[in-house]
Amino acid sequence: MKKRALISVSNKENVSDFAKGLTALDYEVLSTGGTLKVLQEAGVEAKAVEEITGFPEILNGRVKTLHPMIHGGLLAKRDNESHMKQLKEHGIDPVDIVVVNLYPFKQTIEQSGVTESDIIENIDIGGPTMVRAAAKSFADVSVIVDPDDYDSVLTSLKVDQLDFAERKRLAAKAFRHTAQYDALIANYFTEEEFPENYTVTYEKKQTLRYGENPHQNAAFYKNALDTGMSLASATQLHGKELSYNNIQDANAALEIIADYGEPAAVAVKHMNPCGIGVAENLSQAFTRAYESDSTSIFGGIVACNRPMDAETAEKLGAIFLEIVIAPEFSEEAMAILTKKKNIRLLELEMKTGESSYHKLTTVKGGVLVQSNDSGEVNENELTFPTEKKPSDQEVADLLFAWKAVKHVKSNAIVLARNKQTVGVGAGQMNRVGAAKIAIEQAGEKVKGSVLASDAFFPMPDTVETAAKAGVTAIIQPGGSKRDQDSIDMCNKYGISMAFTGMRHFKH
Repeated sequence: MKKRALISVSNKENVSDFAKGLTALDYEVLSTGGTLKVLQEAGVEAKAVEEITGFPEILNGRVKTLHPMIHGGLLAKRDNESHMKQLKEHGIDPVDIVVVNLYPFKQTIEQSGVTESDIIENIDIGGPTMVRAAAKSFADVSVIVDPDDYDSVLTSLKVDQLDFAERKRLAAKAFRHTAQYDALIANYFTEEEFPENYTVTYEKKQTLRYGENPHQNAAFYKNALDTGMSLASATQLHGKELSYNNIQDANAALEIIADYGEPAAVAVKHMNPCGIGVAENLSQAFTRAYESDSTSIFGGIVACNRPMDAETAEKLGAIFLEIVIAPEFSEEAMAILTKKKNIRLLELEMKTGESSYHKLTTVKGGVLVQSNDSGEVNENELTFPTEKKPSDQEVADLLFAWKAVKHVKSNAIVLARNKQTVGVGAGQMNRVGAAKIAIEQAGEKVKGSVLASDAFFPMPDTVETAAKAGVTAIIQPGGSKRDQDSIDMCNKYGISMAFTGMRHFKH
């Protein structure tokens, strides 16, 4: 008896060549609909599934392969005498290979103007059923869902070495294929933000050399439906392969730069901004970011929201950087920056503001899920509890500092002046400690600067430390039981304070 292969694919890439390879190995090929037409036009001798089932496709193709003549041949255990006896009694021949990939549900929901009716019609039923049946029976049946496996499968078949381990590998891949498919469908229909079962799916972009440290394994996966400003969508124009830490830092830079509409440059080190500058042009913006902390930027990452020009590139090229990200690079900028062999240059369309998405943090035995911190405060939402009110310039600086402190690890303090960060205190166990670090980093620039705190002051020591150093205005969420102590301290030193009513913890 000839061995049988059932082929029914949405992605028809190289499928005719694969089918020809199977027929050359004396397989009988069964197929359906559009796949059958493609195979026959390519000269493959293929038989319609309905010739086997004795039943035509119905309901506009919704029912084609859902039949015992097909699934009996897939699910029968070859080493089970009862199963094989039943196949013989019902005139069912086994199916040895299944080549199936599914209706393009993902591609359909990514299209603009598509109707829900179109989406529903692209939910495959027969395909996943065949894939799962074949994968369940991997001891006897080989299931192929990815055209990339065609060549290796044919090579193995030619020498009769498509063994148990390889069939099991293909089965695992098939189950991942259907699992992702179902996850996309479930997420499309789910309206609850946090349903009883939280299902996510990602696609592998690359295997990384190692994780945070050389003894850790790592890989980079991208969101299957990500359409926002994502590092996974960037084009690398030059330099070494990205590392795990590169990706973490670059992502932090993108999250920060998305908050700025004016020409802006952000320097990031260990996922914290060491400098943020905004100006009338990119070159000035980068100068401000660089001068924020010309020491910490060494070996850091710079993201810009304007095309990289020669003037800015000259400044970037003068220091050691791991990565530069920009919406595009001029020929002159490329000529300057590519003089450095290892610097990574990433081109990525920049978008102001982030789309709403969920942030996932794994913990032992589970995962924490939260919406991203897209909270913003404008001038009209500020309240001023102190005797002295900030000037217009101070309000502008306060809002700039508040936007920056959102992206600094808690406890976080940011000092800023004239659209430039001048001191950053990140990730400290107490707030006054973070303030002291920011003040020390700012040096003489602290005088006349403003201070942003990502959370309220539990006591007035941070206010006093800042006021003595020369800070003229403070922005913080407010809401502490001891807010009045901080207000009194501001009044004592004659500085102003603004409350946002919003906290920006970042752990």
